[in-house]
Amino acid sequence: MINTMNKKMGIILAVISAIYLYFSFTLPEYPYVPVDSDAVPIVLGFILLFLSVLLYFSKSEESEEEKLPKGEGKVILAVLGFVLMFILLLEPLGFVLTTFLFISINSRFLGYKKWVSNIIVSLALPLSIYFLFVSFLKIQLPSGILPF
Repeated sequence: MINTMNKKMGIILAVISAIYLYFSFTLPEYPYVPVDSDAVPIVLGFILLFLSVLLYFSKSEESEEEKLPKGEGKVILAVLGFVLMFILLLEPLGFVLTTFLFISINSRFLGYKKWVSNIIVSLALPLSIYFLFVSFLKIQLPSGILPF
């Protein structure tokens, strides 16, 4: 029944989307807002659920090329560990500092060796997103230990 990688991944993604949808429906409602805070997560959850069903019923045959090369699983687990650390450090360190560390460490870990451009991108991206959200969208992101 679940003998191919597509079916296994389809089931895993369907379970993840069900958990994601459960927590999306528990988000608090805010009065007087045209689009509530749960709208985007609910839409994304249903899209993930729909795509996981499509993946489960896809008819592609599994070949040796589709299998994960040796050593790549450790890289994926390491990046997932970085994502988990990002989530855990987001509130205490703040969005800008945590995102800077996440991008710079991930880029270096994945083999990007140009330090100057790595630091510029790692600083410019979180600062741009932070000021876009705070100044234009009026949405507060965690400031953490930084004074702004």
